[in-house]
Amino acid sequence: MLNFEFHNPTRIVFGQGKVADLARLVPAQARVLVLYGGESARRTGTLDEVRAALGERSVSEFGGIEPNPSYETLMRAVAQVRAEHIDYLLAVGGGSVIDGTKFVAAAACFDGEPWDILLQRGRNVQRALPLASVLTLPATGSEMNNGGVVTRKATQAKLSFSSVHCFPQFSVLDPTKTYTLPPAQIANGLVDAYVHVMEQYLTYPVQARPQDRFAEGLLQTLVEIAPGALAEPPDYHHRANLMWTATLALNGLIGAGVPQDWATHMIGHELTALYGIDHARTLAIVLPSLMQSQRAAKRDKLLQYAERVWHVSGGTEDERIDAAITHTRAFFESVGIPTRLSAYGLGREAVDAVVAQLTAHGMLKLGEHRSITPEVSRAILEAAL
Repeated sequence: MLNFEFHNPTRIVFGQGKVADLARLVPAQARVLVLYGGESARRTGTLDEVRAALGERSVSEFGGIEPNPSYETLMRAVAQVRAEHIDYLLAVGGGSVIDGTKFVAAAACFDGEPWDILLQRGRNVQRALPLASVLTLPATGSEMNNGGVVTRKATQAKLSFSSVHCFPQFSVLDPTKTYTLPPAQIANGLVDAYVHVMEQYLTYPVQARPQDRFAEGLLQTLVEIAPGALAEPPDYHHRANLMWTATLALNGLIGAGVPQDWATHMIGHELTALYGIDHARTLAIVLPSLMQSQRAAKRDKLLQYAERVWHVSGGTEDERIDAAITHTRAFFESVGIPTRLSAYGLGREAVDAVVAQLTAHGMLKLGEHRSITPEVSRAILEAAL
């Protein structure tokens, strides 16, 4: 196990009816901006519930944050924060809304061009407005971490950032808020959480046994609950387990003291920025091919993954690795997420475009060994055609 520090100040308030707890969690004198995505938050009554809980506080709204939050939209929110002297942000939505709210919190306090926050990956953030969230879509873990991803439409650049100043103070997780989600978004959440765990687990052994077992348990949980999470009518316990597993997948705990990969995400971000494919679906395209490409470097952990997660024990080592990759691809496909570029009408021209964007954005040495060059990324994408 490598040396590490683990710090996570976010308070989780979990369970049905917990939105009402905003009345005691948000400071009484706060000037609150509620940020959300589309009109579903209003149509389902969640915004009304939030406003009722906030009571007599000064409350404004900002809607329209996209599924992949854009810099251009978020800068309009920053302008509203400054014009209305907002001092508290409340995200109501999924990971994109929470990611965007983190950026607004930092940008509103930033001296200079806020895009530099993304260019510096958040290292230049000195302070941010306090923020919190009401989670309605389990997937990204943004409700309990300090990172986010923002896209600049003008340049098709999708960049990530993180800062200790951008942890939510608290997040309300009510599994019943997922009941109105379409099956495709539940499937996205299952795959997104799964790949988050894999990015922190499938590297090389460092004798971090608690993290390994925790990660393996989360992966097995996602596989186990997937059919129930997708079933109709919604089942509270399956949705609750999905919501909490997705949070635990990226709150920093399983990544503490272990090497991490994240190449699948970096390549996937470019697919989203260029072609608008849902984030989780890009991960499902990239990960199986990356596992195949990196099977030598990841050999020990692939064998461990095959045995502990998929219970593969027979055959040669190479056969067990093949089986693990096959099981992973089959899991994604089983929840309705395609794992080939061709499923989205994309061919070799997309490979060229993604590699060009990776190069332009400095993604030249990806992976836990920094060995995934643009040419290796090309081979991974070609294998995913």
